[in-house]
Amino acid sequence: GELIMSIWLLYSLLALFLWGFTGLTQKLSTNHISAELSLVAYSVAFVPLAAVILVLQPLDWNIPAKGWLLAILGGTLNGFGVLTSFAAYRSGGKASVVTPLVAVFPVVTVILAIPLLHEQVGLREVLGILMAFAAAAALSYESPSKPSNNT
Repeated sequence: GELIMSIWLLYSLLALFLWGFTGLTQKLSTNHISAELSLVAYSVAFVPLAAVILVLQPLDWNIPAKGWLLAILGGTLNGFGVLTSFAAYRSGGKASVVTPLVAVFPVVTVILAIPLLHEQVGLREVLGILMAFAAAAALSYESPSKPSNNT
């Protein structure tokens, strides 16, 4: 009962829902504009959100240099990740293939967290990682198109 009502679970489900729509809007935007312009528009959309946060949430700007560096690096890597996903959509990638493949990124985070953050993973987590990769591979597989008989 307690796990179902946890606030972190509600936030996680909301993120899942929002990111699902994000993938769809990213694909739709690249049907009309370049991947680069899509990234700029995507990034500009964060400005009003940042303004709301600045108004509603007091922030502690006294952050060590390492914190700033890691936050900026995280944002930069996220931006390049979004740009490459836009490029995948723009170069003909289907939303039903690109989105699930790109969505496997948390598995890479878990794999990196093992040596870098000394995370512990058990058999259940290893099986989950393997199943996520298998699911991404299965979703990204496209059967060859059949030749038409119009010769």
